[in-house]
Amino acid sequence: MVATAAWELVVTRLVAERGDALLRYAYVVSGSQDDAADLVQDALVKTFGRLRNGLSLQSAEAYVRRAILTTHLDGGRRTQRWRRILHLTAAPEHHASPAESSDARIDLFGELARLTPRERACLVLRYYDDFTVADIAETLEISPGTVKRYLSDGLAKMSVALAGGSPHGPGSAPPPTALRSSTAATQGGSHAQR
Repeated sequence: MVATAAWELVVTRLVAERGDALLRYAYVVSGSQDDAADLVQDALVKTFGRLRNGLSLQSAEAYVRRAILTTHLDGGRRTQRWRRILHLTAAPEHHASPAESSDARIDLFGELARLTPRERACLVLRYYDDFTVADIAETLEISPGTVKRYLSDGLAKMSVALAGGSPHGPGSAPPPTALRSSTAATQGGSHAQR
């Protein structure tokens, strides 16, 4: 019973003190408020589904952040599989005309959502959480070269999409730090406990 009480106290404190930060992190990772809430809840269940004795608030938050990221990546894999066969069952989508596209407002989170889950995860970890390439490789359990490829591909896709609406002029991409400062300013970002 004592272990259960300590476990409950950690969960209660984590949700009360760091719940908003976890939701912001999940939002940056997923790009959707609804998905963010689901990710946090799923991550809490995965982390505390079995009793974890002796966790500090900081280590519990680190476990939950890791679970948020892996849950999102797992969901992304399922979504990609579904997209491969969706054309067999769905009606064709409406595609915006060039005039509609040029009038559309550039949305950083919308552009992040268009990236693959791995590209998005690498960009979020690099420019939102300030992870090094080595830290990202260790966190995602992939090689540093693969991380660099995902970062390069993701930044290239973002540069093309954001170049027209860039405050740095037409045809120029925003610097990578613009991603971090935009997300931090918009979401009140916080750094993961490492």
